[in-house]
Amino acid sequence: MTVGTAPASVFDSDLPTLDYAAEESPAEVYPRLRAAQREAPIAIGPFGPEVLSYRLVRSVLRDTRFQIPPGINLLSQGITSGPLWDKVVNSLLCIEGDTHHRLRSLTSKAFTPRATLRLHDTMVEVMNALVDRVGDAGRCDVVTDLARPYPVPIICALLGAPREDWEQFSCWADDVFKVFTFTIDVREVEPAAMRAWRELDDYIDDMVARRRHSLTDDLLSDLIRAEDDGDRLSTAELRMLAGGLLLAGTDTTRNQVAASVHVLCEHPEQWELLRERPELAMPAVEETMRHSPIACGTLRMVTQDVELDGYIFPAGTHVLVNTAAANRDPTIYDDPDRVDITREGAPAILTFGGGVHYCLGANLARREIAEALNVLAQRLKNPRTAGPVPWKPMVSLSGPKSLPIEFEVAR
Repeated sequence: MTVGTAPASVFDSDLPTLDYAAEESPAEVYPRLRAAQREAPIAIGPFGPEVLSYRLVRSVLRDTRFQIPPGINLLSQGITSGPLWDKVVNSLLCIEGDTHHRLRSLTSKAFTPRATLRLHDTMVEVMNALVDRVGDAGRCDVVTDLARPYPVPIICALLGAPREDWEQFSCWADDVFKVFTFTIDVREVEPAAMRAWRELDDYIDDMVARRRHSLTDDLLSDLIRAEDDGDRLSTAELRMLAGGLLLAGTDTTRNQVAASVHVLCEHPEQWELLRERPELAMPAVEETMRHSPIACGTLRMVTQDVELDGYIFPAGTHVLVNTAAANRDPTIYDDPDRVDITREGAPAILTFGGGVHYCLGANLARREIAEALNVLAQRLKNPRTAGPVPWKPMVSLSGPKSLPIEFEVAR
């Protein structure tokens, strides 16, 4: 009889080390991720243990013993109290347990296929209008001219905010989102962020008050209607959820639209395939997000000693769940570096997370990006990059900083 070896701590398991700088882009770091992934499903990275394999990443995301750290990036900058801390820890992203389950149960009723489908015309209209502005020039910067202005009008239409307020929403999102950026000193941007957040809260409170007297066909009205065994969302919860939707659905969509366009420009045969077969738009979203996601990982904190796959994660350990590495795990995806929008039989990408914190707006995000890619594939012929395409760091929300392209336009 063979006596099994007792599992060891991840810190004492002779795991590969993984080193990268805060300013390096995903493409720069990826070869090192692959090398570490060949040795073990976990590496010791610059921020601690880093889970790399698809199977283990999926397990961690679904395991409630691995929780989002309170305050997310605020903790790493020594911020553990104050108005900003209170706002972040009481957001849907950070809430755990029964409160989180209750809010998701109520909110999910408003994120139906119908809610997404009714925005189709708005998505197409917004992207077509943006292409019209640059069509005659035959060139543009996808980041500033197409991707950045695209999602805010859609989120506003989803909430029921009037068009004349779209630019104000965009400014609020820009200011608030800076406090979630790992590469920025939060204390420097906190005053402007909190001012914007207060103004956004006041705006949403006013919208809620008006909707209660006259419900319409928008998400805010759906959230007000949402009920589960007599339980309803309070005004404070409506404020948090509506504001959170604006923040969560703005920069992520902007960056992924630009990233997906970049991938397809680098693979012109895939662009032409999408142009010929518009029904491939949703698979194109999955494949470009698998190959080049702008959210490369998520942070978890271990609430108790946990054994997974023969490794012990000690309580209190911060673990980086590297979904970008998992999305290109060669044991899961055939030829993972290949871009193929007709790829079949592959498991779901992990970019939207998993378990209780699976992205509530995942279906909406997929639809937004798909409609943008479909419009662009139909309107822009032979798009090609017309200069350098630097990407933002992997450790923050990544994506192209700029994406200059030239094209011929179809009217």
